[in-house]
Amino acid sequence: MPPSAPSSTSRSHASRSDVLTRIVATKREELAALRPLASELRDRAASASPPRPFAAALADPSRVSLIAEVKRRSPGAGDIDVSLDPVRLATRYEAGGAAALSILTDGPWFGGKLADLEAVRSAVDLPCLRKDFTLDPLHLHEARAHGADAVLLIVRILGDPALRELREEAESLGMGVLVEAHDAEEVDRALASGATIVGVNNRDLASFSTSLEVTFGLLARIPDAVTLVSESGIRTPDDVAALAARGVDAILVGEALVRAGRPEAAAAGLAGHRPVGRGRGA
Repeated sequence: MPPSAPSSTSRSHASRSDVLTRIVATKREELAALRPLASELRDRAASASPPRPFAAALADPSRVSLIAEVKRRSPGAGDIDVSLDPVRLATRYEAGGAAALSILTDGPWFGGKLADLEAVRSAVDLPCLRKDFTLDPLHLHEARAHGADAVLLIVRILGDPALRELREEAESLGMGVLVEAHDAEEVDRALASGATIVGVNNRDLASFSTSLEVTFGLLARIPDAVTLVSESGIRTPDDVAALAARGVDAILVGEALVRAGRPEAAAAGLAGHRPVGRGRGA
């Protein structure tokens, strides 16, 4: 049985340097409990409604595409809005011009659940990314069975063979794949895996420090043909304008939108900046 959600006290005392390791350990325990359902999940994935085109949603050359996130809490930020209604929030994001949605489904650390993904996808027309810590092909079938149109793969927690295998398997199921990196080595590994959508996480998952300079420092390594998503620490239209001016194609924003009193207006303020001055790489 997966461990229960860490209390606020235990989260606050957790060493930030080992949080990611602990999250992955939790995922491996959950995976062991999931294996008896493998056949059922594969069948459900095969019969699920076709995935919506995630890559196409991010490829609009006229604007920076916003991936708006539904997130109740995180190890770094603590509780953000534990009582949020995921469907109401997602529909307001859609009204504000979001191009896609990111739904946190991790329970113990982020307060999410797969039911959020199912409910949101049924209520909106946008492609929905399952945001979780994917380690195994079974996680991909689980994602597709619950309606995911795309999945996240985090380079830091995957070896090179697994990274390529999971990307190829996800794409064989029709899903988009956002491959997330944080430093130069991870970007190079993401590209070597064949990723066509690379997310640069401005937040270090070990220390939880955040800076847009992480994206700016890695721009030149990412070819123009690859869709570049900047993630975390994006709060204002000025932030988006700065990223757009350097050739970023899309942004993923969670906490700033969840905390906004009018999320549709906040989404509208972050969406729509035209990317200019690309020339990122070869």
